[in-house]
Amino acid sequence: MSLHAPETVDAPRREESAALAGFLARHPRLFVLTGAGCSTASGIPDYRDLEGGWKRPPPVTYQAFTGDARTRARYWARSLVGWRRFGSARPNATHVALARLEAAGRIEALLTQNVDGLHQAAGSRTVIDLHGRLDEVRCLGCERRLPREAFQRELERRNPAWVSLDAVDAPDGDADLDGLDFAAFDVPSCAACGGLLKPDVVFFGENVPRDRVERAQAHLVASDAMLVVGSSLMVFSGFRFAREAARLGKPIAAINLGRTRADDLLTLKIEADCATALHAV
Repeated sequence: MSLHAPETVDAPRREESAALAGFLARHPRLFVLTGAGCSTASGIPDYRDLEGGWKRPPPVTYQAFTGDARTRARYWARSLVGWRRFGSARPNATHVALARLEAAGRIEALLTQNVDGLHQAAGSRTVIDLHGRLDEVRCLGCERRLPREAFQRELERRNPAWVSLDAVDAPDGDADLDGLDFAAFDVPSCAACGGLLKPDVVFFGENVPRDRVERAQAHLVASDAMLVVGSSLMVFSGFRFAREAARLGKPIAAINLGRTRADDLLTLKIEADCATALHAV
C-alpha cells in the first residue's frame, strides 16, 4: 500500500498517520534503517533528489582518496571548512522521536547510513553506524584513531590561510570550495607511523566491514518488521537489508519524500516529512 501526501504538502494526511500507527501497533519490535532525510532538519544537506538521482557530483571514492595526494588535499581542505558546522549539528525531532520509540521498547535496533552520530546524541542506544562515524579519523597503516576535533585543530594549525574561508555546506561535512588551488594544502600524516589518515567512514568503492553487516542482519532476523526513515535506499549497502527483510517475509514501511529503490517491496509508504510523520503517531 502506498499513501502519498499532497504534492505541495510534506505533512502526512490523517489516513497516512492512521496507517503508520497501525503498522507500528501490529509490529512491536522494529528494525529501523535511517538515511540522510533524518538529518536535513539539523542543517546537514542530503545527496539525492525526489527521484533518487544525485543532486550534486558523487562523493570521492576510496580509490581516488588513497591513490592521489591532490584528491586527499582537496578532500581535507573542503572538510576543514565544512566540519565547523557539521561538527556542531544537533539532533532534530526525527532523532528524538526514534530515541523515544527505542526507550519504549519498540526498536530492536537502529541501523543508520548517516555518519553524524545524531541518533546517539538524541539518546538512541542500540545504534549500528553502517557507514562509520565522521567524528573519528583512522590511520590506514597502523589503525590508530584520533578524534576529528583534534585533527581539525592540526589542519587549522598547518593551513591558517584556509581557516577564514566560508562556503556552502555539502553533505557529510563537506563544503563547496570550487575553483581553488589545493596543491599547497598541508595534510598531516599519522604521527605514529606516517600512514594515510582517513575519516573513519565507508567511502564509495569501499566495503562495509563484514562484522557490522552480520550484526545488523542478526537484529533484522530478531525483529517483527522493518521501518525505513528518510532514505531512498539507492546505495546497495542499505538496500540489501530491505531485500533481506522481504526475503524473510517481514513487512516493510518507509517514510521518505520521493522514490526509493525498494518501492516494490514496501507494505506501506508514507511520502511525508520524517519528523512530522513520526510525531503524528
